[in-house]
Amino acid sequence: MKKIHMVDLKGQYQAIKERVDSAISEVINSTAFINGPEVRSFQEELEAYLGVKHVIPCGNGTDALQIAMMGLGLRPGDEVITADFTFAATVEVIALLQLTPVLVDVEKDSFNIDPAAIRKAITPRTKAIVPVHLFGQAANMDEILAIAKEHNLYVIEDNAQGIGADYTFADGRVAKTGTIGDVASTSFFPSKNLGCYGDGGAIFTNNDALAHTIRGIVNHGMYQRYHHDVIGVNSRLDSIQASVLRAKLPNLNAYNNARRAAARKYNKAFEGIETIITPKITKNCTATTNTVCDNCNCHVFHQYTLRIIGVNRDALVKHLQAHDIPCGVYYPIPLHRQKAYADARYNEADFPVTNQLIQEVISLPMHTELDNEQIDYITQTVIDFVTQ
Repeated sequence: MKKIHMVDLKGQYQAIKERVDSAISEVINSTAFINGPEVRSFQEELEAYLGVKHVIPCGNGTDALQIAMMGLGLRPGDEVITADFTFAATVEVIALLQLTPVLVDVEKDSFNIDPAAIRKAITPRTKAIVPVHLFGQAANMDEILAIAKEHNLYVIEDNAQGIGADYTFADGRVAKTGTIGDVASTSFFPSKNLGCYGDGGAIFTNNDALAHTIRGIVNHGMYQRYHHDVIGVNSRLDSIQASVLRAKLPNLNAYNNARRAAARKYNKAFEGIETIITPKITKNCTATTNTVCDNCNCHVFHQYTLRIIGVNRDALVKHLQAHDIPCGVYYPIPLHRQKAYADARYNEADFPVTNQLIQEVISLPMHTELDNEQIDYITQTVIDFVTQ
């Protein structure tokens, strides 16, 4: 059996090596390393794939989220609501801009922000909602958009884990995650479903004026060299990374299909085991509920995350590691308990689901190169432990 990786970037690279090596070589030969033609071509190709008017590449996913907020003109003291159960980058940029982060609980089945908790958290100072499409499944955008419209709030999608996923609205319309709110951010960190070979990110929007503002922000506030029209930052996707992303973008649907296929095999192996709760497909599935479907694209499984009930999750982590199986706990500490974001406003009683999930979740290896032998070994090792 091949060595098991949490993410097998080397295996994925071998399958596209010739294309990637040629693309990188062309950039080096051109010496157009910053804002070269590869960046423009990638931007246009990703716009076509997503069905969005504007893709603005930038240096990384955290920058993308910060720049999106800067583009909307949010001001110090404005409140921004987001999920307590997610990676810190989401709240980090809110704090960096001297906005006021407002953390709320999530849904137990989807791990995504709870619309009911959003409603309870809105005040006259609330200006935006940041839903995170966690682990590759879209948040409940029908409800979130309705709340935003009712209270005149911006919706900023954090799509770092969800690129390529579809969201099916209640009226049957289908859109890619990241194209639904006012603006969205994504990350091209190497382990993402669409990852480069360094850092990279992008902002998406259908708003022409907002796109114009953001294009200035990413490049020192310049639209014309040495003319600084807006306050900006230095956050540009370099041409080598764009060339890698161009080489991989045509494979994104196949990559996501491979992840779903692996998730189906995992789910099948864990059927009927009461101590294991497999990922739930929630409201936005076009085919069926609580199933990883062959004919829809509602979850792209950036992570395959179980809930372990009635068994010591941390002991399971050690058991897997002892059997050379990597795993992850995303996330072991909620944001409201992090020292950097602690706030007297937060009450533990407001985060029952998050506080439960941090004790239960474990993510198993998930990537495009997983084979049946590896999945059989992983699942049997988990089952042996939870049923002993």
